[in-house]
Amino acid sequence: MKNIIEVRDVKTIFDERIVHNGLNLTVKEGEIYGLLGPSGCGKTTLLREMVMLQKINSGSIKVLDYELNHIKNEEAQQLRQKWGVLFQSGALFSSLKLKENIALPLVEYTNLSKAMINEIVEYKISIVGLKSEDANLYPSQISGGMKKKAALARSLAMDPKLLFLDEPTSGLDPISAREFDALILKLRDILGLTIVMVSHDLQSIYDTLDSVAIIDNKKIVYEGSLGNIKSVKNEFIQTFFGKYNE
Repeated sequence: MKNIIEVRDVKTIFDERIVHNGLNLTVKEGEIYGLLGPSGCGKTTLLREMVMLQKINSGSIKVLDYELNHIKNEEAQQLRQKWGVLFQSGALFSSLKLKENIALPLVEYTNLSKAMINEIVEYKISIVGLKSEDANLYPSQISGGMKKKAALARSLAMDPKLLFLDEPTSGLDPISAREFDALILKLRDILGLTIVMVSHDLQSIYDTLDSVAIIDNKKIVYEGSLGNIKSVKNEFIQTFFGKYNE
């Protein structure tokens, strides 16, 4: 399988505080890959670095064959159109209807006709499990689960092959969270996605992830499948995964 993301010896420093001190990980095509670890370990920071919202201090990150350290502005614009991002809060524009939120990337980055954009938006709304009449609602009129689905539809608007999800089930009730997990698995298979996810939802982790990287004490302390993770001698891993009885 092709490598979609390669993180090599990444160091991140905020003021004088070292957050990452030599991170190495590899995300392969078609997998759902989890970034896990205790609060404050830099999971979301690494996700932000992968999507060029934040710079690393040293090391390298390669995404879809682009080396982010040396990427030109024009290439960066092209790369951003090849991935979708679902932020933790959904980050929908409150003044726009759901259909306008989902259409936004298409309006901004393509020359498609209004009719074609409307058709794409209708399709994206349907594949995330929203009803066609939901398209005319505003974010303030819908539930947390619907907001996540609408934000997911927007992240899929440009037909990306790579999707970044930051705590996708946070704030959802258990039933909505499991529905969202099932949706992620379905979309991965239907659309051929590679997905990178930050999560601390243990059920979601076991239900969806193919591989994980555990960040602890500024390093990757484990990378691989969940199959033998409980045998790893690390306090966070033992405490966190010890709660889960398969």
